[in-house]
Amino acid sequence: MAVVETEKQGQIMLIRLNRPERLNALGTQLRAEMCDAFVEFRENSDLEVAVFTGAGRAFCAGEDMKESLERGAPGGDSPPREDPFMNGTLEKPVICAVNGFAMGGGFMLVERTDLRVAVRGAVFEMSEAKRWLLGGYNHGHVAGVPHPIATEMALGFRFTSDRLHEVGFINRLVDPDELLPTAFEMAEHMLTLPPAARVNTIHMMRQMRPQVAPDLNRLAAALHDHGDKSDLMESRQAFAEKRKPVFKGWLDPADRYQTPTLDSVAKDGGE
Repeated sequence: MAVVETEKQGQIMLIRLNRPERLNALGTQLRAEMCDAFVEFRENSDLEVAVFTGAGRAFCAGEDMKESLERGAPGGDSPPREDPFMNGTLEKPVICAVNGFAMGGGFMLVERTDLRVAVRGAVFEMSEAKRWLLGGYNHGHVAGVPHPIATEMALGFRFTSDRLHEVGFINRLVDPDELLPTAFEMAEHMLTLPPAARVNTIHMMRQMRPQVAPDLNRLAAALHDHGDKSDLMESRQAFAEKRKPVFKGWLDPADRYQTPTLDSVAKDGGE
């Protein structure tokens, strides 16, 4: 059974994650079929705009914890070929229609899209602080939200779609029966534009997105390794077993006070 459904309506392609019993978690099959859908969208010259949504009560719950535990490693398997949506090479616009929970990797799918419509009360969470050794430091920055809200986001606090609409992360806030009609209305508007204006404007707006500076990305890489990595699987095991995690923190307790800095990573990099 397909876990990603597609429909074509004129020049618009609907891509729907369809694994509702697992809240559309990013398992191996779903990642591969999502890749196939976006490759088809890119390569079909008759298609110009995608509407991306989920089935059931979630848009996407993020990482498939069950698969991670079975594999014995965090994260997920990459699809056998490059996904143009995930690697940033997709030149066509994507409108996200968020029907429910958008957690962790599901939140990251939303932020890759160009325009966003969400149902009232949908729940969002950037879960990296719960699953890795560094919280999602870059997501609020990329979203252009004020620093305290970016910090709240990075620390894994939950947001409603209503709150994210207030801070500008969501374009439209609607009732459930208006979700897809609103997304399609936005797609139809884009199709009324001169083709070059649509393509060029999307390209220009993507280039203007905030980016994390290279030196800060080097610091982030060091911080991702600064701690006891057994905590990564412990967080997932505790989640699966519905219990409170027992974290170790650091291999050497003194590391608590030896946090990598911008200066230290610059020296390590030979600068």
